[in-house]
Amino acid sequence: MNWTYQKITILGFASTVVMGIVPSVNAQKLPTQLRESVQLAQNQTTAVELYNRGVDKIEAGDFQGALADFKQALRLDPNDADTYYNLGYVYHTLGNYDQAIERYSEAIRINPNFDQAYSNRGYAYFVLKNYKEAVADASKAIAINSKNDTAYISRGNAHDELGEHQLALADYQKALSINPNNARAYYNRGLTYNRINQHQRAGADYSQAIRLKPAFAEAFYNRGLTQFYLNNTAEAIKDLQKAAELFQKQGRKENYQSAIDAVSTIGE
Repeated sequence: MNWTYQKITILGFASTVVMGIVPSVNAQKLPTQLRESVQLAQNQTTAVELYNRGVDKIEAGDFQGALADFKQALRLDPNDADTYYNLGYVYHTLGNYDQAIERYSEAIRINPNFDQAYSNRGYAYFVLKNYKEAVADASKAIAINSKNDTAYISRGNAHDELGEHQLALADYQKALSINPNNARAYYNRGLTYNRINQHQRAGADYSQAIRLKPAFAEAFYNRGLTQFYLNNTAEAIKDLQKAAELFQKQGRKENYQSAIDAVSTIGE
């Protein structure tokens, strides 16, 4: 049977931490260019101030405020790749992936070597199920920066959805060779191993993800399901109960209920 559609439903990519978007450009800006007129210099300074204020608002969780500041900054300086990138990041965080893609594309137009913008645009394409575009963007990010472990995870996710499981496994392994402490890479590789019915390996990867990130609720949940398929019922229930506890603490009611339902089903 297809692992994704078992009676006890595995958490889908959209509801879990499959890779995470690359963080916003948090460095504060300083005006660096001399302008031909005093007015242009004043506008540039104002754009920088708005940019920095937007960054501060991202860090404070005020995404609507950040959105307004970055938009105003771009009206004053429409050729700043970082501002477009951060605007895309905010849209991305708010779940508006089409707008995020548009802004990441503007950042790339201005700075064709902006690997983080390619990586995040690829993730947005992935969420929208445009998997081939996701592979292309992740590959571009990797070509620019071969140490971008997030881009390898992104490409692995897209390969996996395209049924290219061996390519996905190779990408996750490459991500782990760059960053051996990347819990998401272990977790996603575990999902792929489940899909190709290598449940022992999947369980080992979920365990590594949990070792690195002890509050990784999805890893407990999927390790629990993996234990169930390996006929380790007691261990399965223990993991699923831990997942339910973590989901509840994190305020994730639907995921909590899924874990509770799984415990009930296994215990029947």
